[in-house]
Amino acid sequence: MDGLTIRRLQSPGAGEIRQLAEVLVDCVDGGASVSFMHPLAPGRAEVFWRDVGRDAAQGRRILLVAENDGGIVGTVQVVVDQPENQPHRADISKMLVHRRARKAGIGARLIQAAEAAARDAGKTLLVLDTADDGAARLYERLGWTLAGVVPDYALLPRGGLCRTSFYYRRLD
Repeated sequence: MDGLTIRRLQSPGAGEIRQLAEVLVDCVDGGASVSFMHPLAPGRAEVFWRDVGRDAAQGRRILLVAENDGGIVGTVQVVVDQPENQPHRADISKMLVHRRARKAGIGARLIQAAEAAARDAGKTLLVLDTADDGAARLYERLGWTLAGVVPDYALLPRGGLCRTSFYYRRLD
């Protein structure tokens, strides 16, 4: 996608929080199982992103966004704050792309940027989970290894149980 940039937000402002909330609400509205039920109120989504922003400002997570001329269209987090017996590991969380911007390689670019950010933070192992078959194909295409699938792990946003696939990736 031309004009797309990926950047790190260390202390997101009100406009960025609003745009991140729009992406999250759109993903939940589209059926993504990402911890929230439908309908997700924009205000609730903004509270979530303010909390993420505080963690990013305090260095507990890395918040990356994908932007084009229309603003933020995608995001991913690298949770670097792990228990003391896991200093080498990070979790990839909330890899989201707005439906209007999908099928343009944004998810791949976000994951690759997250891997680079984790590597720069000294991490050598990444883990993530997904309930989305398209995302699973993306992760496998990018070299992630399926660790296992748990049936009935979470609820879909409009109800009904879904499985979740767990992946890992060793960083060079």
